[in-house]
Amino acid sequence: MALGVSTTNQALPRAERTAAPGRSRRRRFKSIGTPYLLVAPFLILFLVFFVAPIIYAAYVSLFVNRLIGGQHFVGLANYGQVLTNPDFWDAVRRVATYGVIQVPLTMLVALGLALLLDRRRLRGRTLFQLGYFLPFAIPSVVSALLWGYLYANSFGVFAQFAKDIGLGQPDLLSPGRILFSIGNIALWASAGANMIIYYAVLRSIPAELYEAARIDGASELRVAWHIKLPLLRSSFLFTGILAIIAAFQLFNEPSILSASAPGSITQDYTPNLYAYNLIANAQQYNLAAAVAFTLAVGILIATAAVLLVARRKKS
Repeated sequence: MALGVSTTNQALPRAERTAAPGRSRRRRFKSIGTPYLLVAPFLILFLVFFVAPIIYAAYVSLFVNRLIGGQHFVGLANYGQVLTNPDFWDAVRRVATYGVIQVPLTMLVALGLALLLDRRRLRGRTLFQLGYFLPFAIPSVVSALLWGYLYANSFGVFAQFAKDIGLGQPDLLSPGRILFSIGNIALWASAGANMIIYYAVLRSIPAELYEAARIDGASELRVAWHIKLPLLRSSFLFTGILAIIAAFQLFNEPSILSASAPGSITQDYTPNLYAYNLIANAQQYNLAAAVAFTLAVGILIATAAVLLVARRKKS
């Protein structure tokens, strides 16, 4: 019996040594596989609801739907039709003009608000932050409806005010002014969001830099020009790229205002509105997909150009 017990006791360490590599492999697998398991739900949803529709849209853009025979493969013919369509290029020029004016103006207004909030002796800072940021929290459709009421020629607030003070009635929905009216809506809605980004960066700047500059006799203007603005360059690049993308994807505001200004906003006023009307009115899904991908390539080129210019200036 004693011999049997001693034999068993001697065998136990060998079994543990044999099982040790297996346990280490399982632990290694858990340490490596656990992050993938945690990310898997997002990846699945991302592939199903984002990547798969893009792939399907790219596939659809290579076909044309005919009354006889159904779908026919045409290759890049839809893209050629888009690139040779003057209405599409008019829409691109329109949003490009809108972006050239609206993007810098929004960034300048946001910067001014952020510098105002960053002042040391400003009272009611939290109230100002909330007031500036609140328009961004309002859905763009609601903003367009609100401003459409203000812009109205007969019962709008601006028209009534101009009439009361004896001025001519401003036609803010005319073809020559509608683009600036849309830009005003976007400025009102997005300046507060950019202001929050700039202000967060300003708050992260060490106070020692300000104190050293003031000890050297620098005014508030010099502090802003030589300390605050250089440290905001990366934020300018980030918000500028987002603003450029939003400008080319302009849709909600002209779509809502088209009911109040049918003579000013046509079905192809912007590229996105053009693609939408191709689907809603003409049932041309293939051509609309080609418009969307052509616009996406244009946005990528514009974004790459901005990044390239920023990198060259930095170097």
